[in-house]
Amino acid sequence: MTDSSPVPSIRARIDDLLARLTLPEKIGLLHQWQAPVPRLGLPGFRTGTEALHGVAWLGPATVFPQAVGLATTWNPDLIRAVGTAVGIEVRAKHHADPQHVGLNVWAPVVNPLRDPRWGRNEEGWSEDPWLTGRLATAYAWGLRGDHPDRLRTAPTVKHFLAYNNETDRATTSSNLPPRVLHEYELPAYREPVESGAAVAVMASYNLVNGVPAHLSPLIDGDLRGWAPDEIMVVGDAAAVSNIAGMQAHLPDHVEGFAAALRAGIDNVTEDDPDPTPTVERFTEALRRGLIKEPDVDRAVRRILSIRIRLGDLDPPHEDPFADVPPDVIDCPAHRELAREAARQSVVLLRNDGLLPLDASTAPRVAVLGPLADAVYEDWYSGTLPYAVTLRQGLAERLPAVTTHNGADRIALRVGDRYVRCPDTPDGGPLTLGAEATGLDVFDWGRDILALRAVSNGRHLGVTAEDGTVANDRPGPGEWVVRETFRFRPGPDGTILLHHLATDRYVTVDADGRLRADAPTGAAATGFTVELITDGAAECATLAAGADVAVVALGNHPMVNGRETEDRVDLALPRAQEALLRAVQAANPRTVLVLTSSYPYAVGWAQEHLPAVLWSAHGGQEHGNALAAVLLGQAEPGGRLTQTWYADTAELPDLLDYDVIGADSTYLYHRGDPLYPFGHGLSYGQFDYADLRLSATAVTAGEEVEVCLEVTNTGARAGEEVVQLYTRQRRSRVKQPLRQLRDFARVSLAPGQRRTVTLRLRTGELRWWDESHGGFVVEDATHTVLVGRSARDIRLVGALTVRGGQHADGARPEAAAGRRS
Repeated sequence: MTDSSPVPSIRARIDDLLARLTLPEKIGLLHQWQAPVPRLGLPGFRTGTEALHGVAWLGPATVFPQAVGLATTWNPDLIRAVGTAVGIEVRAKHHADPQHVGLNVWAPVVNPLRDPRWGRNEEGWSEDPWLTGRLATAYAWGLRGDHPDRLRTAPTVKHFLAYNNETDRATTSSNLPPRVLHEYELPAYREPVESGAAVAVMASYNLVNGVPAHLSPLIDGDLRGWAPDEIMVVGDAAAVSNIAGMQAHLPDHVEGFAAALRAGIDNVTEDDPDPTPTVERFTEALRRGLIKEPDVDRAVRRILSIRIRLGDLDPPHEDPFADVPPDVIDCPAHRELAREAARQSVVLLRNDGLLPLDASTAPRVAVLGPLADAVYEDWYSGTLPYAVTLRQGLAERLPAVTTHNGADRIALRVGDRYVRCPDTPDGGPLTLGAEATGLDVFDWGRDILALRAVSNGRHLGVTAEDGTVANDRPGPGEWVVRETFRFRPGPDGTILLHHLATDRYVTVDADGRLRADAPTGAAATGFTVELITDGAAECATLAAGADVAVVALGNHPMVNGRETEDRVDLALPRAQEALLRAVQAANPRTVLVLTSSYPYAVGWAQEHLPAVLWSAHGGQEHGNALAAVLLGQAEPGGRLTQTWYADTAELPDLLDYDVIGADSTYLYHRGDPLYPFGHGLSYGQFDYADLRLSATAVTAGEEVEVCLEVTNTGARAGEEVVQLYTRQRRSRVKQPLRQLRDFARVSLAPGQRRTVTLRLRTGELRWWDESHGGFVVEDATHTVLVGRSARDIRLVGALTVRGGQHADGARPEAAAGRRS
């Protein structure tokens, strides 16, 4: 017999729980690690499973390309499929360990990539806020699933708001003029929240216009005004403590926590799994009258609404996601999806016809450089279940592949004794002895070096306890990177070994052990460097004996540009640049394959090399994807979602968030970029023709169809991303030089012709009128631009937009489709 009693609504269930929870129990729900309430059948709950491009920090999981790499696919359907796979793997790990693996996932990041020097560039999608919103929404929909009543996971967009610098990130203020706030920063958040794809938001570390982001009135204003349902807003790690801490915005933590709760922060991420300080602060805030029980109830209501939609309070038999098996993690379908995502994310920046290589001629290929035979994890990666390097990918497809990492191999000597590393697999402390151990030196930029012992292939690092230097590390990693050094000039031609994490210099103690314990160079030991092998010369020799040289350069995602560390420039590491030039001099048929979390200024390569490719760190299938593209087995499907500038001098100050006033991003940049927004070449050749608009004069708020014919005129199949931009011809304010409005990804066989239809939503042709506190669309003619990138325009049309007027001639927001 079936139970026909009505199912209580979410609101009714929350009302019932709120009425039965005691005030201390409610306060316990305001911390990241929410305490269980057994008497009400309420289990414990944890916010914050990292899922940026795969499940992170929880052991092996499918590792997809970094978010900035997924973005270059310009393929929302593919991105949604990746989000679905990640969400399913979160569920599988949750079933295995529900106490420690929460279903509230902290992804996607929707901060527009305003400046390529930002240390967390890899986490975002695009410098364009509209494209960021569209792609992030696709990923969030995949994470949350399509069930009408239940969430697979609860996606959290982050970091709200105006957060693009790691330098002093908790104490700097991102100062936004009103137009920049409403036209550039907020739109990236609006689509994922307004569509219901994201059900939670994380506030950012910085201040905005002098106010801590965790206290922003925009949280309960704009942000919650967009959402169709309740959304939960969480604090970033230790960020609520910053309000009365390093930000000194309020006198003590009790006032800081109370202010955050009143501002709309529902759940705080403080003191790791220990809720005690948080509970004490909120309890004291209640005692002081800084908050009242309705303030607590409001936050708890939002938290419970997410938990109920996740099925957290339902019996297992009612969970539509209960049947996710453990073997779905890194399953064959997810492996193939990872390979396809990596393939579509590869961007061909330059090609004079050298690519694709013809595998049928069995070319001899030298794969050279620090990323030739390496695949790296970033801070928010999962643990790679396996990894295919570029060398491996090519070696599986070609009979003659040689390789060298390009690193100089050195020995370090003190007097007549050499630095010696243990040759055991786990390594151990470095000492002085009669025989030298070779060290391979990797340059990751700004003279930051990683040293790898030849004896066991492990990196040198420094223990936190006593400063012992040991060759016991797999490579740079962890929150504090303890595997990086600089060579500082010492006396009599020696070098001083400066350990960056501890800011200490290496000494040799009385027992001959190396320790990083000297506070200044004056107390450090001087080492004589003896060159064993010149890495660039070795690579040049291999290149000279090959038909083609493939030079794999880029960044280590844990060094010189990552969370907590911005870059200072756009330059390639000096040793990598020298390696590239040496190889090109030995063999002009040199291809540069860049793998990086961010753009580089590679003007020399653009001028001197026949081919340049770029990919973000591509995850476990990175090498297969690159090899397939190099050999023409797959199209270079990627297109850039941020500008690659020719020089750092073209960028404004890192802390200048006024993209309009600073002429920054592709929207306002007046210079000639190295590679423009939207750029990416194909192996096909495409012709654009016959631009047609469904109307040439409309009222703001109408949608116009923009149609054209695209033909593949080349001899092989190809993929094209057709891009639609507009520019307002006249305005009473400064307008973007070009702005993306729509795009379509098409695959065409040789000779195939297709009609491509793009949509121009004229309500989006608006700008923020500060004098009226709302959006306006002016009476104006807009140039309609269709092309292969923001600078490679193939067809041009015009559209006149009309509408009602304010007294001063500005159009009201209602004409632009404003929500009431």
